[in-house]
Amino acid sequence: MSKLLIPNFQSKQMGQVIATLTVANRIDRVLAERGFISSEEVRTCLLDNVLVDTGATLLCLPCSIITQLGLVQGGEAAVETAAGVRQGRIFRDVEICISDRCGTFDCLELTEVSYALLGVTPMEVLGLEPDLKNRKLRVLPMNSEQTYLSVL
Repeated sequence: MSKLLIPNFQSKQMGQVIATLTVANRIDRVLAERGFISSEEVRTCLLDNVLVDTGATLLCLPCSIITQLGLVQGGEAAVETAAGVRQGRIFRDVEICISDRCGTFDCLELTEVSYALLGVTPMEVLGLEPDLKNRKLRVLPMNSEQTYLSVL
């Protein structure tokens, strides 16, 4: 398990949601499923203390985790940060698993911080939402008569 530092936001601690999730190199996972590598060779990491950030779009990982997973860079994009617009590197095919929900996403490299952020796109796709009162992620739907997936 990778112990990530939680950012110290002082007065903003109220309502802060922290999650634990597993990230893996999806390309490795496919190679293992097809028998080209063993399942033990799939690069994966359990991340503790991931900050749920509704102001972030993507999963954002520190470069040390991206390197550990061996993710492939898919491009660059202008990224709005607290310090202004900066160029950021986008990496492909990171599998995220939270509770019993898994999906494959792009992630943004964080170069100046050592913590990870879980943005709104993976949360929405996986049917998760922040529960500010209990400071954890809530798995949707709330009851058995609903679903988090829709086609309208």
